[in-house]
Amino acid sequence: MNEETIEFRLVSSNDLPPIMITMNDDDRPKVVVNADHRIWLSLHRKTIGGAAESLFHKINEMLTAYLLEQRQYELMDNEERDREV
Repeated sequence: MNEETIEFRLVSSNDLPPIMITMNDDDRPKVVVNADHRIWLSLHRKTIGGAAESLFHKINEMLTAYLLEQRQYELMDNEERDREV
């Protein structure tokens, strides 16, 4: 399995949250870390670092639910096609 490189950006802004996961110009993941929140980020560094596995599980649950819904639509479409024949 190929490891994907994640782009990281360090910003300093009162208007942005401590961490954002967004996309770069190539539609790849980009993590923006806001240095204005360095004390909060430092204080919660272990919790934030450990959140990756929980985040993966939440995204996996969301995608599984979406795929199950799409599969149900596919089955309904197949039933309609079979009735038309």
